[in-house]
Order: sequence, then C-alpha cells, then structure tokens
Amino acid sequence: MTASTANLIPLDGIDPRLVEQLLDRAFGADRHERTAYKVREGTEYLPALSFAALDDDDMLVGTIQAWPVALTDKQGRPHPLIMVGPVAVVPERQSEGFGHTLMLALTGALDPAAPLPQVLIGDAPYYGRFGFSAEPTGQWQLPGPFERDRLLVRAANPAILPREGTLGPWTS
Repeated sequence: MTASTANLIPLDGIDPRLVEQLLDRAFGADRHERTAYKVREGTEYLPALSFAALDDDDMLVGTIQAWPVALTDKQGRPHPLIMVGPVAVVPERQSEGFGHTLMLALTGALDPAAPLPQVLIGDAPYYGRFGFSAEPTGQWQLPGPFERDRLLVRAANPAILPREGTLGPWTS
C-alpha cells in the first residue's frame, strides 16, 4: 500500500470518535494543551478542506483539518487565514506518504481564484516543500508558547500579510 493509492474521503464521513482516537495516538492525549488548539479555539474545522485517508482495508490511517483563523494587526483589523492541522498519521504508518497525500489534497482543494493564506505550526523542512515559510511570521504572536521557526505561512503574495499581529480564531 502506498499513500498514492490511499482512499481520501471528506473528514465528515468519519466517526468523530475515530478521529479523536487517531489524534491521541499521533500527538498524545495532552494535545489539547498545545498552542495550536488555542489559536483555533471556538471554531469548527472547514469540511471542504478536511480529509481522511483510509488504507486498502478501509482503516483510518490519517487525517488533515483546516480551520478559520485570523491575524489581527496592530490596528485591530483581522486578516483571515486558514490554519492547517493537525496533519496526523497513525504512528505505525508514518513515513509511507499519507501526510504528503493529505497535504496535496488540502492545497488542491483551495479556491485558486481566491486562495486565503495558510498558516501552520510544524517542521519547516517538511512543510517547505508545500511552499510554507517562517520568513513572514517573524513578528507574529500566538496565545501560548511556540517555536518561532515552526510558525509557517503559505501565501501567493506574502507582502499582503501584516508584519506584526496576533493569530487567533476567526469568528466573524
């Protein structure tokens, strides 16, 4: 089985309890304490950009979610973004390409006529291959601890992004 033959379906087609179990296995039961959860607190994931990967036996092996967030600039204006993640694959199936396939599904589902910038907290060497960079986020703040080099953004034109601001849920 390779990830290229994975069956990708909308995440809404999976029992939420199975998704929670997968996320616990991939990130630990304490994952809710992470800063990324605070950034998207009070929002619902975006179904059109969130997927599940099933293997040949229809077992859930990975998920990706996208969330509405905003970077609020110094003047209090929100700049909408899409927060990518968690990107999760069960530990025994990691390094088989499922994460890569899920990332391609999400980026391929974005509206090319109006792509919102995407942000995530993750490994720059891995997510850099999808166009994510820490360069524009150097002065951004988050509602909790984070490693600055892991706050990554992908935008068609990074110059439109505020140099400074605080990332949080986009509820309007």
